[in-house]
Amino acid sequence: MDIKNGFIGSIGNTPLIRLNSFSEETGCEILGKAEFLNPGGSVKDRAALYIIEDAEKKGLLKPGGTVVEGTAGNTGIGLAHICNAKGYKCLIIIPNTQSQEKIDALTTLGAEVRPVPAVPYKDPNNYVKLSGRIAAELDNAIWANQFDNIANRLAHYETTGPEIWTQTNGRVDAWTAATGTGGTFAGVSMYLKSQNPGVKCVVADPMGSGLYSYVKTGEIKIQGNSITEGIGNSRITANMEGSPIDDAIQIDDTEALRVVYHLLRKDGLLMGGSTGINVAAAVALAKQMGPGHTIVTILCDNGSRYQSRIFNREWLASKGLMVS
Repeated sequence: MDIKNGFIGSIGNTPLIRLNSFSEETGCEILGKAEFLNPGGSVKDRAALYIIEDAEKKGLLKPGGTVVEGTAGNTGIGLAHICNAKGYKCLIIIPNTQSQEKIDALTTLGAEVRPVPAVPYKDPNNYVKLSGRIAAELDNAIWANQFDNIANRLAHYETTGPEIWTQTNGRVDAWTAATGTGGTFAGVSMYLKSQNPGVKCVVADPMGSGLYSYVKTGEIKIQGNSITEGIGNSRITANMEGSPIDDAIQIDDTEALRVVYHLLRKDGLLMGGSTGINVAAAVALAKQMGPGHTIVTILCDNGSRYQSRIFNREWLASKGLMVS
């Protein structure tokens, strides 16, 4: 019998899906790790589980305790699910720029949700810094600290990376993904490089993030902005420190949206904006490398979490964007 042990036992071991339309277009095998099929609906379930279980192992989180986090949504959703499964309370500090669907999901899951103004990381009232201060003021509480808690990247080093390696029989030429905390990109990159140093690890970066500039020039410079949520950064997190990076590809919103709608119409996949960035980078990388290569990326979450935004033509028009 193949029976998973509750919500937690269902995390991981997601399928690797061939993106047929883009594979045929480029002559490469473009494969998407279907992280939207995790029980909490996103790649962040993995990090949420490792962060909580790491705190338990260290004796930092005791029965009835509270998990506090500053998150753009998906990590919070994963944490809320796991807190319910383990009997903890969950407090989420979220930028008020995030989709209403994610805020509603967190509330439905029973998390206490505190939307705050979106301000740069250098501001003391940035949602990440604020969540850390709040956690420190509570009894029997931990700050998940997903950006700088390396339990995050360990989740992907121990699970996502090995799964990709096994599912491709070790035939991976390149790996690309956008980074927010850096955990997914770093953990998978470190594992794949440990198996084959020749695997090309490429950061996919939206406009409004400084990581593309960092990879190309060694300095963080930010240009433009993006409607994508939860990815990009203006600093190098602890999870990204020491991560092998071979190159970076910058993707603007127009291209990300084109890819999102293409996946919907041609491949039957309803995906979010970060997946648009990831797959667009995989396609660009395939064209750089030429036919015959295998390129893996992440299908982060389901597009239903962005129904009122990237699948709302009026909202897109308000941002000066459109899809044909």
